[in-house]
Amino acid sequence: MKERIIDILTNNTSLTIMDINNLLSLTTLDEYKTLQNNLDELVSDGVLYYSDKKKKYLLLENSHLLKGVLDLNEKGFGFIIVGKDTKDVYVNEKNLNGAEDEDTVLFEYINKDENHPEGRIIKVIKKNLEPVVGEVIKENSEYFVRTGKGKDIYVPKDYLNGAVEGHVVVVEPLKEGRRIGKITKIIGHKNDVGVDILSFVYEYNFRPEFPIEVTNELDSIPLFLEDSVIDEELSRGRRDLRDKVIFTIDGADTKDIDDAISLEKDDKGNYVLGVHIADVSYYVKEGTEIDKEAYFRGTSVYLVDRVLPMLPHKLSNGICSLNENEDRLSMTCMMTIDHNGNVIHYDIYPSIIRSRKKMTYDNVNLILEDNKVPEGYEEFKDILLDMFELSKILRKKMVNRGYIEFESDEAKIIVDDKCHPLEIQRRMQRSGEQLIENFMIVANETVASSIFYKNLPGIYRVHDKPNEKRLEEFLKFLSLHGYVVTGKNKVETSKDLQKILNQLEDVPEAIVLHDMAIRCQAKAKYTDINIGHFGLGSKCYSHFTSPIRRYPDLILHRLIKDYNYNYSEKIIERNREVLPEMSEHCSIREVEAQNCERDVDDMKKAEYMMDHIGEVYDGIISGVQEFGIFVELDNTVEGLIKNENIKGDYFVYNPDMLALIGKRTNKRYMFGDRIKVQVVGADKDKAQVDFIIYEEKKENNKNKKGHKSKK
Repeated sequence: MKERIIDILTNNTSLTIMDINNLLSLTTLDEYKTLQNNLDELVSDGVLYYSDKKKKYLLLENSHLLKGVLDLNEKGFGFIIVGKDTKDVYVNEKNLNGAEDEDTVLFEYINKDENHPEGRIIKVIKKNLEPVVGEVIKENSEYFVRTGKGKDIYVPKDYLNGAVEGHVVVVEPLKEGRRIGKITKIIGHKNDVGVDILSFVYEYNFRPEFPIEVTNELDSIPLFLEDSVIDEELSRGRRDLRDKVIFTIDGADTKDIDDAISLEKDDKGNYVLGVHIADVSYYVKEGTEIDKEAYFRGTSVYLVDRVLPMLPHKLSNGICSLNENEDRLSMTCMMTIDHNGNVIHYDIYPSIIRSRKKMTYDNVNLILEDNKVPEGYEEFKDILLDMFELSKILRKKMVNRGYIEFESDEAKIIVDDKCHPLEIQRRMQRSGEQLIENFMIVANETVASSIFYKNLPGIYRVHDKPNEKRLEEFLKFLSLHGYVVTGKNKVETSKDLQKILNQLEDVPEAIVLHDMAIRCQAKAKYTDINIGHFGLGSKCYSHFTSPIRRYPDLILHRLIKDYNYNYSEKIIERNREVLPEMSEHCSIREVEAQNCERDVDDMKKAEYMMDHIGEVYDGIISGVQEFGIFVELDNTVEGLIKNENIKGDYFVYNPDMLALIGKRTNKRYMFGDRIKVQVVGADKDKAQVDFIIYEEKKENNKNKKGHKSKK
């Protein structure tokens, strides 16, 4: 019926429900009710617009209105997120029309300015009724929850559920309205250790504990791999690789080890690389309580002082983890690679392995970069050097095809036992980290291709081409700032963008220019349709190497087993049907996990800077707006210098130059400039850091008392 409704409205400007009813030739009351339900759903989905005044429906695309999701600011105003190719639209508090945070709304433009579009909300078409997190406050004997977004939520005393002032809680909206709610969970008091991080965990709908149904189900899973299981698996065709030199390389504090590697050479001198991945699918069966919870989580979440694992520790750190000197079930991708980095043969199969050593990146880097062999690594030195040789071959091939090497802006925040930040370091990717990345990429490509080129339903990690408009702005910015880059005026392939970035490598502001280029990029996501991976310069890519911490990898492992051992048209059709929805869910949960990790990091960075008020730092201007300039320090902390705090002139924003320019002096503060700043404020709750421009005090040239001047 929905398609017929859309067809009718395509040929008619606007119609009442009775007009549509008659054109559909509906005659019964039940048919009329069905029509009403379908119209309501189409309005809620933003396909149709219903005019309360005229009582008529029309296609949204035929109106002047647009659909978006409101992101409300704690100060009362908000931005409407429309889509990846459209700039977020500012909405003044007076134009919200009752809309709340994350409501789906219809709006019209007040101002279509390219750099500062402004809109007015006409109608809320879908209320956000998800639970939110906030702090309980008390005003005039009444209780409210302050969320930091929009007005406080009123909580009747019957719905406090034991909460008192100062508690951080989860509150669900009541049917009476979005700003009336009931408290469903007390996270803890705002001053309790760890509650600040837990508030973000609940805000993004992750759970710090596993449900009782999951923990009960764990009892049936063994702690160790018994000989009887190994014999049974070998009889099913699993290959025994325990005699091979296989080991793992991870961070020193890693406990959930997904991947192990091995390397040999064949009689022609080709490299035979083995990438051995934990066989999580053996233990986590589809449809079990453990599987349902893993799917709900979608990914592990890595926070400052804890990990929220996708799988319970008995699996993630235990029987699935490829621990040293323990037999483990795995999925192996064995690849023969020539000296140009081409995979000339591969085989993917279930295996049994035994890791000879748990290596750390720091110790491996001593061998690869400093030619120093740590104790216990002596027997592995030669194989590590061969691996390093192959790693460089693979990286050279990747770069030649268009792989873009972006600078990492990830931070490592070191905290004490009360989770108070002590130090912030920028994470560095060195030779050992790059080796593992290169090996995992070639394995991911090989496994993805094994499904794609057989024309079977699959799950892919895709990365679309960058936003053309943003790329044009980036190239225009480079030109206006005097950066001379040669090559195509239009970026069509990753190699085009790579050539531009390579020409900017030696400039002092290379990091922020790379960051600016990243902002032009589309977001990588999971989908059942392969469009390639722009950033990697890869035609076919997926995630195979981390099933302990990513659900899409677990899906891919199951697909491999389906197609190799349970092949049937029924299974193929089922996969074709369920993979689109599963891919979308995994993409959403990945974004939510990234946002949770980012928000916690930002909060802890602000908390760290609260201990450093008055100190002076070198930084680089990472963003410019009318209200001020953002400065990023070398330790990745970003803060704001407000326009009104810049002395010496009245500064005006130039969007083309991404600069604040003094009207009288013509002094400029531009994106990418190095600058010295002083910390004047930091707010942990708002995750906000304030700077001012630091000007060194000049020595007084006047004669000091008791000293004669020199001529």
